[in-house]
Amino acid sequence: MRKHQTLGVYLHAQGVSRRAFLKFCSATASLMALPPSAAAQVAAALAAARRPSVIWLSFQECTGCTESLTRSHAPTLESLIFDAISLDYHHTLQAASGESAEAARIAAMEENEGEYLLVVDGSIPLGNPGYSTIAGMSNLDMLRETAGGAAAIIAVGTCAAFGGIPHASPNPTGAVSVSEIITDKPIVNVSGCPPIPVVITGVLAHFLTFGTLPDLDHLGRPVAFFGQNIHDRCYRRPFYERGQFAHTFDDEGARKGWCLYELGCKGPTTYNACATLKWNEGTSYPIASGHGCLGCSEPDFWDKGSFYTPISAGLWGSRETLIGAAAAGAALGVGSALAARARKKKARAAEEAES
Repeated sequence: MRKHQTLGVYLHAQGVSRRAFLKFCSATASLMALPPSAAAQVAAALAAARRPSVIWLSFQECTGCTESLTRSHAPTLESLIFDAISLDYHHTLQAASGESAEAARIAAMEENEGEYLLVVDGSIPLGNPGYSTIAGMSNLDMLRETAGGAAAIIAVGTCAAFGGIPHASPNPTGAVSVSEIITDKPIVNVSGCPPIPVVITGVLAHFLTFGTLPDLDHLGRPVAFFGQNIHDRCYRRPFYERGQFAHTFDDEGARKGWCLYELGCKGPTTYNACATLKWNEGTSYPIASGHGCLGCSEPDFWDKGSFYTPISAGLWGSRETLIGAAAAGAALGVGSALAARARKKKARAAEEAES
């Protein structure tokens, strides 16, 4: 795709029909919690958008965030949107290396001053600049230099958003999040370990459409994707309400798909769109695969107690709130079960009386 070619022209050249494009825009508008009427505005803005320059910096990370995004199932429009951006620097994906790679970053910064998007994954070590360097430059210095001319920053993954696993106690590298260093730029936190690819698509589409970042929650995450907790959207929620819980991963309750709360599921305190967007082409997500949520999109998830004990026994939010919620849910479930048994007993008694 040529630098100044519009996205609409590029997609048409790739064989994407107008109908398919509008369908994608309608889905994108829905994902971003916009009214149906906004689909036309999204389509017009995206079609006219020029190829945006993106600089991607990877610091203390495992490459899982990049792996997640590159495995966005092709040849979807999501992948074409990513192909359409000018990814001018990404030391894992780019062909250039060494001095040529760093020259590409500097050139992109100079040519797109004040307009490029900066994507960061991985935490930034403050304990010692030598813990993590790129081309002899510390992560801290590279972040500050590159953020200076950025229009906005997307912190991809929990490490960039909240410090993640490198930040876990005792935090030997002094790892911190992007927002703890950069305070004068708009920042979107797309947390998750790794994050969901379509969330990045939504944030990018919103920026291209409106020239602004989407509405964010108190942790800087897009409300459209992080506005509800996984528990509220979980298909196992009815079992929670009835007090039906799996107690081991191979008991009868587990085989019947009962709630995994007592096995440590962190769904009630984890805000993300896993239960609706899911993974692997919308096939599944951890809870649907029989394993409780780990809470990986929340700050300090690694230090809040065992992944396999109920949240009320750890440090997940307010203990009083969680215990109250658990007690209310359990009481409701037990009450419902008792009421159901009472109705069955009454029905059997009536049948016996009639006979």
